[in-house]
Amino acid sequence: MTSHGNIANTINRNTKIVLLLTFTFVSSYAIGFVIFPYSYWIASFGTTISEIIIIALINVVFCGIVLAISLYIDKMLNKRIPWTDQPLKRLFTQTLLQIIGILLLIICCGIANYLFGNPVNTKPSPVTLRQGFYIVIAVIVWALMVSALNTGDFLLTNWKIATLKAADFEIKAAQNKQLAAEIELQALKLQLDPHFVFNNLSALSELILKDQQLGYEYTENFAKAYRYLLVNAKRKLITLREELKFLDAYLFLINNRMGGGTVFEVNIDESQLERMIAPVSLQLLIENALQHNRREENNPLVIKIYSNNENELVVSNIMLPLVNKANSTGIGLKNIISRYALIGDQQPSIHQTAETFTVKIPLVK
Repeated sequence: MTSHGNIANTINRNTKIVLLLTFTFVSSYAIGFVIFPYSYWIASFGTTISEIIIIALINVVFCGIVLAISLYIDKMLNKRIPWTDQPLKRLFTQTLLQIIGILLLIICCGIANYLFGNPVNTKPSPVTLRQGFYIVIAVIVWALMVSALNTGDFLLTNWKIATLKAADFEIKAAQNKQLAAEIELQALKLQLDPHFVFNNLSALSELILKDQQLGYEYTENFAKAYRYLLVNAKRKLITLREELKFLDAYLFLINNRMGGGTVFEVNIDESQLERMIAPVSLQLLIENALQHNRREENNPLVIKIYSNNENELVVSNIMLPLVNKANSTGIGLKNIISRYALIGDQQPSIHQTAETFTVKIPLVK
């Protein structure tokens, strides 16, 4: 795509130069018809075809030099004095440099004509001092017109680019809003997850029959976890301290609902507790580990939750793959990554080996 874009830009640039050169060439003759008297053109009718061609070629070269001077001045000033920064200074500087450039070109042409003579044998009427003055003024105005056309094309092109960028920015903003809405909807689904409610209520009914005290504690932790989901799941960020309070209640539910076979090792540095994290991240990562691994009494699934020196929260579990792998949509990990995409530049990272599966989540200051 980049090579095609460069080719298209080159074609457009060459087309613009050809059009400007054509305008410059045609307008040079138009100015000549205005300045020179009728007798001058009558005298020119005696020239041969070859002489007319030579004069035309010389005029093309002259017009090309005028155009090259104009384009060079524009290019140089676009870098040093952009129109968007100092428009008045740019206008004055560009006009002055164009006038100086054209005067130097006219002087060089006069010297060349004096040294080498007329390239053809025509003898048109001599040019008066007043006509010479008019010629100089006309060539300057003519060169400024060429510069104005080139500048107008430059400003129009930049306006189009700015408009396209603004439109692209609006499209991306709309896409981000849509993404945020989808993430909030997913968060709402997590809050009201029927499996979460059903599994915990089923476990609660069994625990109450076996141990009323344990059933009471289970009810308290279930209420804490569910209240956290309802209140915080749609927030962008929450302190790690608050997330860990939810984690305590959530781990209590898991340990009492699933029994043995899972070991949680939590080691969080005290200095990291006021940093921010996307809420419900720990639940999603723990559920991901439980979904894809076996839980055995004699070979428990170890899930480590700790902070590192890079201001990251790390959730790592050993790999105990299921014999019959469960179908996974990866919604949990996608949810976390999508939420961090809206928060800033730092993104979660996933590292998997044959022995461990690790997710590192940035802690926002």
